[in-house]
Amino acid sequence: MLQPTGGGPHQQHSPLQHFVQAKKKINEIFLEVEGYVGEAERFLASVPRDTGVAPEEVYTAAEEFGQKVAGIREVLARDHMKVAFFGRTSNGKSTAINSLLGGKILPTGIGHTTSCFLQVEGSNTGEAYLTTEGSDEHQSLDSLPQLGSALCNARLESSARVKIHWPVERCRLLGEEVVIIDSPGIDVEADLDNWIDKFCLDSDVFVLVANAESTIMLTEKKFFHKVNERLSNPNLFIVHNRWDASAGEDEQAEVRKQHTDRATQFLVEELKLCSEEEAKDRIFFLSAKEALQTRLQEAKGQKPNIHTEDYFTRYLEYQQFEKKLEACLSSTAVKTKFAAHTARGRDIVVREGAMLGQLQESATAKRNEEAITRKELLDRLDFTERQLEMMTSEMKDKICAIVEDVEYKVAKGLSEEIRRLAVLVDEFNDPFHPDPLVVNVYKSKLAHHLESGVGSNLKARLSADLQLNMETQQRDMMDRMTALLPLEKQTVSRNILPRREAFEVLYHLNCDNLCSDFQEDLSFKFSLGFSCLMARFMAGNGGKKRNGHDSYNPFPYGGLPRQMSYSAPETPSNEFQLPTDEWGLATKLALASISSQGTMGALLLGGLLLKTVGWRVVAFSGALYGTVYAYERLTWTNQAKLKEFKRQYVDHAARKLRLIVDMTSANCSHQVQQELSSTFARLCHLVDESTAEMKEEAKSLEREVRQLEEIAGRSKVLRNQATFLNNKLEMFANTYLGLE
Repeated sequence: MLQPTGGGPHQQHSPLQHFVQAKKKINEIFLEVEGYVGEAERFLASVPRDTGVAPEEVYTAAEEFGQKVAGIREVLARDHMKVAFFGRTSNGKSTAINSLLGGKILPTGIGHTTSCFLQVEGSNTGEAYLTTEGSDEHQSLDSLPQLGSALCNARLESSARVKIHWPVERCRLLGEEVVIIDSPGIDVEADLDNWIDKFCLDSDVFVLVANAESTIMLTEKKFFHKVNERLSNPNLFIVHNRWDASAGEDEQAEVRKQHTDRATQFLVEELKLCSEEEAKDRIFFLSAKEALQTRLQEAKGQKPNIHTEDYFTRYLEYQQFEKKLEACLSSTAVKTKFAAHTARGRDIVVREGAMLGQLQESATAKRNEEAITRKELLDRLDFTERQLEMMTSEMKDKICAIVEDVEYKVAKGLSEEIRRLAVLVDEFNDPFHPDPLVVNVYKSKLAHHLESGVGSNLKARLSADLQLNMETQQRDMMDRMTALLPLEKQTVSRNILPRREAFEVLYHLNCDNLCSDFQEDLSFKFSLGFSCLMARFMAGNGGKKRNGHDSYNPFPYGGLPRQMSYSAPETPSNEFQLPTDEWGLATKLALASISSQGTMGALLLGGLLLKTVGWRVVAFSGALYGTVYAYERLTWTNQAKLKEFKRQYVDHAARKLRLIVDMTSANCSHQVQQELSSTFARLCHLVDESTAEMKEEAKSLEREVRQLEEIAGRSKVLRNQATFLNNKLEMFANTYLGLE
């Protein structure tokens, strides 16, 4: 049954190769297109949406393009040239197909033979088999008569389709992407619309096989009118089969002209498919049976054994029909199968390229914006760091100057308060009694009063000026440092300075502990007593206490260098100058020598005075001396003791306070320094945070710039690929679709 088909020389250069080459070429192009759209889709998927360079519809369109190209690729892989044979029952449709295939593949016979649609297509595996709808099971061709023959009781429905897979090595047409459809007779089935929708819409050429012994019937015309309504300008060939029946007839020419005129009228006037000139190439008179026999003999290498009159003329017309069919089939199939795909492919790559071009422009513009923003940010960062460095040095100098000024003012104020300690002590009015227990309590209260009073006076004297100076300096710090911060942080920086309570310097004198070693002497001492006189003499002669003030250095330990020179306040000194003149020294030695002799010295002195001035003067002086002594002794009351106590306490407290002047002023200046330094440190911290954020933002912008550069570069490459693929599709259209 399986016989290799033969073929003439014309088969070596078949026009069907045009479709085969076009299909191969467009599949190669769409393979590249599929790879391209896949690459573009993956690229777009890698572009972060937060970059804002591509709208959301771009991502959606890229996915749709991928799906569309995949669908086109799937259709292209299945696309083939399709020719469908239609006609009335027993007009020789199956025989005509077998003659094209060069072998007895389809069942033939007298009467209604084909009961369903038979689709013949090539098998690249070398196996001959058939499959039915809904099943991929390979069945033997021996079952074809039972499935496709109308003479068999177990036949299929007329709308069913049986696929016959014939090895491409045994049939040139099938090896060149041709699929042939054999149909049941259109005069025995009523559901023509379903036939057309199911089997005709993708056909490239229709062949109406008419019986040359009769004319084209209304049934045949009705069917092709329906086809013409469904399809735009279908290609229709009219084959008058069994023309060998007219061999030797006298009226052969008239019959041929009658058939030709009616067929031309049907094609040109009724269907309006072509012109009269074109219709001549679509109407043929032949014998499919003779052609099949000839092809079978040629396949065996034998000469045809047909002796019917005009046989060779009919066979030449059959070959002409075959040639025209192949040319029309190839040209039409290339256009119908590939034109739409080419247009869709070009539309896809053009739109994809346009999207990528817009993406490139958007990424480039965004990259330029980010680069400018990064440069401005780096310039601002550099300016901020330089300003911070300069302001840090300047603020250190200012804080140092303020600290020195505070130290000087506190030292001066405390020295002045020490000089007026007596006034402050006199203001203390608690009851006094010389009893030791009472005196201890009195001293404790007096120490607290002294500390409170000195502290209050210093605060009243210095606080307003210090606070104003501090606030001014802090405000200046804040204004200058805030100017270095971004706008959103300037409000935060201004919340650093406001406090619930204004800053105050705390004066820690600790008088209670400072004067804890004070020991009062409340015993009676006569002012004209020998010891008192000697003390006065010694003090007035050579041990004169300084009435002036020593120069005071508020930085006794060599602190920070002063930028300004202040005349330091002078405070009373508790030390005595050593006598320098020799007379004073000699006098003191003499008096000390006399006083060391005790009573003997007094007697000698008294005798000397008595002999010099007389006894009356001595007696008067003694009485006066005694009166003064009695007066002082009687006036030595608790009040006098209190006065003497306060005098002694003032002297002791003054000496002690002078010792802590330097320490107290240094402590106060340290508080001011801590406050200013803390404020400045908080502001610097904010600026440091801001610069750190700017550095991090600059790094982020640098990453974004690099990312946008990569996106723009990749978009440009893919856009150029789109142009390249569009040129390929355009070249394909010019090469294959421009042919007539």
